[in-house]
Amino acid sequence: MTAPHHRPTPLDPARMNPRHQDGVIVGNVYDKYSARNPLVRALMAGFFRAVTDLYRRAAPSTVLEVGCGEGHLAAALYRAAAPPARFVATDLLDARAPGLPPAIEFQPASIYALPFPDRAFDLVVCCEVLEHLERPAQALAELCRVADRHILLSVPWEPIWRALNLARGRYLRDLGNTPGHLQHFSRRQFHRLTAPYLHSIERRRPLPWTVLLGAPRR
Repeated sequence: MTAPHHRPTPLDPARMNPRHQDGVIVGNVYDKYSARNPLVRALMAGFFRAVTDLYRRAAPSTVLEVGCGEGHLAAALYRAAAPPARFVATDLLDARAPGLPPAIEFQPASIYALPFPDRAFDLVVCCEVLEHLERPAQALAELCRVADRHILLSVPWEPIWRALNLARGRYLRDLGNTPGHLQHFSRRQFHRLTAPYLHSIERRRPLPWTVLLGAPRR
């Protein structure tokens, strides 16, 4: 399911063949944003509601999304409120994501070394990324460096995420672990990761995710 007024473009098959870069699997192994499975669509609707509600609460004038993937979430956020003065999206992929609206700038970049000055953006969005990283704490510190007011994060809620994968017969040999997920955050573990870096403003719990809007600790 998608956010209102946003219909995702199905992924190019070439982008469904993930590759490794900086120790991270780049690209999707399953296109959940345009899935036809009714359960997946219902879960995605809850995810989009939570993220867009917190985005509107942040009311940013400048936005950076780190790890934009195919651009579906960036497009939904861009259209969720009055367009910000500047919206930049980054990913490890060299090519511009096909789902990004033309008004969104794109730059290839590593989450560990973002090419922006300190406190460059009102809001930094990083959803469905930290679980793919070998060094999520280092990445979070870099997000805080470039964020001025707010950071918006999401991660899969474990072990519920893997249980739902098993329930739909996916990744059985890996006990439901999505390929490329190196970290597995329970709600408590996600709090332990983020608390040293962020003041929590609001948390949402759309099944099966944890979504956090926070302010960088200075």
